[in-house]
Amino acid sequence: MKPRIHVGVGGWTFEPWRNNFYPAGLPHSRELHYASRQLTAIEVNGTFYSTFKPATFAKWRDETPDGFVFSLKAHRFTTHRRELAGAQEGVERFIGSGIAELGDKLGPILWQLMPTTPFRPDDLEDFLRLLPREVAGRPLRHVLDVRHPSFATEAFLDLLARHDCTTVYTDSDKFPSIPHARSPLAYLRLMRSEADRPTGYAPEEITTWVKGAREWTRLAEANEAFVFFINGAKERAPAAAQEFLKQLAA
Repeated sequence: MKPRIHVGVGGWTFEPWRNNFYPAGLPHSRELHYASRQLTAIEVNGTFYSTFKPATFAKWRDETPDGFVFSLKAHRFTTHRRELAGAQEGVERFIGSGIAELGDKLGPILWQLMPTTPFRPDDLEDFLRLLPREVAGRPLRHVLDVRHPSFATEAFLDLLARHDCTTVYTDSDKFPSIPHARSPLAYLRLMRSEADRPTGYAPEEITTWVKGAREWTRLAEANEAFVFFINGAKERAPAAAQEFLKQLAA
């Protein structure tokens, strides 16, 4: 059965992880191979800053096991602009860059807005209309990572529902936490890891997130959850994700 709860971290290249996650002496070229066998998903941050070739996406696909999923953060050229409605060229360039090479391992596309971008319904709706529903015959799912408090409104959720998109639920003291139960896709970015906790979050806190993810997927057969431990004490992110997966399997 295809898993419906996917758990991981942001990226796989991070110097401190070579001290507490990757085995000593592991070649850097083997880090994705290793990480993808300890976790079940990765949110790719590199695609936010750089454009990759189709061969790179194919390489990631072939290095990872069946059932593993990549969430791709869309290039900042698409969203770090004053008017989102003008992003058509950037959207087309990103979607056409070769992401379809990931095949079944292509997960949601994350569109991260600037913290200074407020909720402007007309502009946002024009942007949502630009997001394609498929690439190379493969369905696409879109998630918005909004960071301005003005998005914490029913009007934003109504707009997402009309365009079959979802919003990130962020566990952070810097950005709004917006529940969204109108989409079958739940996307969590957990950003409160603490350096003095071996698992980033206290195990009992992780238990709460595990319970929530389980309950969500049991509500409907189509429901799916992506859970990423991001930022905070980033050196603890892999341990937090592994603790989540351990509890999920129990």
